[in-house]
Amino acid sequence: MHRNSKWSHARDSKEKTGFEERMIYMDEMQQLQQTALKDITSADRTSSLNDLRVKYLGKKGAVQGLMKNMKNLPADEKPAYGQKVNKLKQELQKALEERKESLEAAELEGKITSEEIDVTLPGRRPSAGSLHPLTLVQQELEDLFVGLGYQVIEGPEVVEDLYCFERANIPRDHPARDMQDSLYIDPEHLLRTHTTAIQMKVLEEQAPNDIKVICPGKVYRRDDDDATHSHQFTQMEGLVIGEHITLADLKGTLEFLARKMFGQDREIRFRPSYFPFTEPSVEVDVTCHVCGGKGCPTCKQTGWIEILGAGEVHPHVLEMAGYDPKKAQGFAFGVGIERVAMLKYGIDDIRHFYTNDRRFAKLFERFE
Repeated sequence: MHRNSKWSHARDSKEKTGFEERMIYMDEMQQLQQTALKDITSADRTSSLNDLRVKYLGKKGAVQGLMKNMKNLPADEKPAYGQKVNKLKQELQKALEERKESLEAAELEGKITSEEIDVTLPGRRPSAGSLHPLTLVQQELEDLFVGLGYQVIEGPEVVEDLYCFERANIPRDHPARDMQDSLYIDPEHLLRTHTTAIQMKVLEEQAPNDIKVICPGKVYRRDDDDATHSHQFTQMEGLVIGEHITLADLKGTLEFLARKMFGQDREIRFRPSYFPFTEPSVEVDVTCHVCGGKGCPTCKQTGWIEILGAGEVHPHVLEMAGYDPKKAQGFAFGVGIERVAMLKYGIDDIRHFYTNDRRFAKLFERFE
């Protein structure tokens, strides 16, 4: 009897201890549920919800920690306890999803409100580019010559050797070809070294009629790039053909050009030179725009700055195109657009034209 009483007392003590543990676990689960739901309801950002999801439902979260209590429960109570933990997990997941939907809707509404467009406000003017200084100078030159009755003719940049050189009185063995180191595509085609190629085409197509044209465009030569040279630059060549066209007509035209581009007090001078397609040929200088012809570092103390080459069209060039040199004469000139722009705007380095720097281009907005 004494022995049975002892074992009965031990069993009662163990059952009492297990009951207390179960109560503690249930209280812990209930407190966790209350705290978690309160935190979820109080969350004001979706990022906060993500933190709560990790805190309560993560692999090391509080709900997973409840499962560790199962090792202390009797085997017959473990399934029921596990079901309650899973139910709590599902409840918290649902609460998190509902709160997330609510917060996302509120955040979207706030974004829509903050980004609302007031259609009564004046529109914003889009940023627009400005004309390149070379374009400005070319357009000014074209307007000037169109006003004198010239026609603007453009042509392809890849031309035949025939029109780039041979029709311009520069045969294949001519030493003048050494002056123009050319970029050939194949033995018969090259990137034009001057817009004379356009003029030779015009001469052939319009012979024996009178001609008065300017031919602008990019030209290419193998050259080292430095402050005054570039492998690519822009030319404008002029050509006038008719009866009794003399150097006097050429001088009057170029004086008009110099005064319109550089100022009414500019003077020009001719210096003898050589070009295969003109005879006689001249280099043309204009009085320095800085010192007015008195001499300064810009003009190397000479008072003059070279701007272009020109001359009377060579009789052989006229003959090859189908003209009779005894009845038709004419003059031609070629001016570098970059050189005019550098003199006109005081630009000291030709490479500025090709760097694609918008700050440089914007300097010339006032001239548009």
